[in-house]
Amino acid sequence: MSRFLDPRFAALKEYTPGEQPQDKQYIKLNTNESPYPPSDKVVQAVNAQQVRDLRLYCDPDCTKLKTAMAQRFGVGENNLFLSNGSDDILNFCFMAYGGGGAAFADITYGFYEVFAKLHGVQAEIIPLREDFSLDVEGFKGKNKLVVIANPNAPTGLCLDLTVIEDIVRSNPNGVVVVDEAYVDFGGESCYRLIDRYENLVVCQTFSKSRSLAGGRLGFAFACPALIADLEKIKYSTNPYNINRLTQVAGLAVVEDDGYYMDNCRRIEENRAFAVERLEGLGFEVLPSKANFIFCRSDRMGGKQLYLQLKEKGILVRHFDKARISDFVRITIGTREQMGALVDAVRQLLGE
Repeated sequence: MSRFLDPRFAALKEYTPGEQPQDKQYIKLNTNESPYPPSDKVVQAVNAQQVRDLRLYCDPDCTKLKTAMAQRFGVGENNLFLSNGSDDILNFCFMAYGGGGAAFADITYGFYEVFAKLHGVQAEIIPLREDFSLDVEGFKGKNKLVVIANPNAPTGLCLDLTVIEDIVRSNPNGVVVVDEAYVDFGGESCYRLIDRYENLVVCQTFSKSRSLAGGRLGFAFACPALIADLEKIKYSTNPYNINRLTQVAGLAVVEDDGYYMDNCRRIEENRAFAVERLEGLGFEVLPSKANFIFCRSDRMGGKQLYLQLKEKGILVRHFDKARISDFVRITIGTREQMGALVDAVRQLLGE
């Protein structure tokens, strides 16, 4: 880094994205992308005329997309915020509501800690329990920014709606952000609670269940006052943050919702297949409601498994944190991809 970088940022520990190697063709089970392409409706929407119109600024209000999404979810347009991926929304929440500190788990989405340090937010990091479940009581009564991924990443564990509501209710003087990036794979969204609680922000994304990871489109539900806060930050920094092609693709996704929800059910079936096969090989697999599983074998360390699978052309995700270094996170792909994974693991274990 240069000598000109502000010292506040010099010590930042960057988030590490999943690797995207280009040296050969891999079965990519490391970044929680959908194995299924966008629907034909999306391909048709992102057409030559839309490309020609890239010379024009996009609609900063995302009017057509927001209207369609409000109808899809049964909320008011003033209950919706759209942004450049849900990471942008999380970033804005740390900026807007982190002045009194923030609380989040020790093993969860790595960006929370990055955002806290980026904005000088005092972070209280609350360890997960021994079984990797959330210490629910530890998040009650904080009355500062509380951030919870549900289902959690990388564990895949999910909290019941009643538990989420208890946490929100117990923090009336702090905003609770529920990050639901993976909720469509068997979890239950809490977005309908926004009518009851003025301190709740619920984030979701088009990246996972809607096959649009490369489009960078996220959205949040909240009461109108919180939405206005997020809009203020957006319009003060980058009002055109959702490009024209992403807006038309997102609209087509919403209009073809059934296709994507069917794909989610297929991923749930493929997840059950992978869990059954891996448990049959002696793996411990945490119960997941996400499009990935978190598992370990007592016959091979997590890093060794990751490296040897990579040699076989299969990418999974390994984390160096001490508590989870024995685990790998495996994205759920097609049935064929999961079969190839199981076969490769079986070979590595000598079975």
